[in-house]
Amino acid sequence: MTTPGLTNTLKYHRTKAKLTQYMLAEATGVSRKTINTIENSVFVPSTVLALKIARALNLRVEDIFTLAEPEKTSEPDQN
Repeated sequence: MTTPGLTNTLKYHRTKAKLTQYMLAEATGVSRKTINTIENSVFVPSTVLALKIARALNLRVEDIFTLAEPEKTSEPDQN
């Protein structure tokens, strides 16, 4: 079984709020590139940054970030 990863809907919520990456970056105190790498799942934000992003979008962290379901692997029969 693999370790579950973090998925996000940041781009969806950001564009729905009519914010550019730059505007969200300014509101959260990070660079536009950081917002871009989070949206593209290259970078996992810290807890503090995830909370700042959620606050800036007036959402809960859980509305933006979720744990991906782990891949199921078949285990050998014990018979």
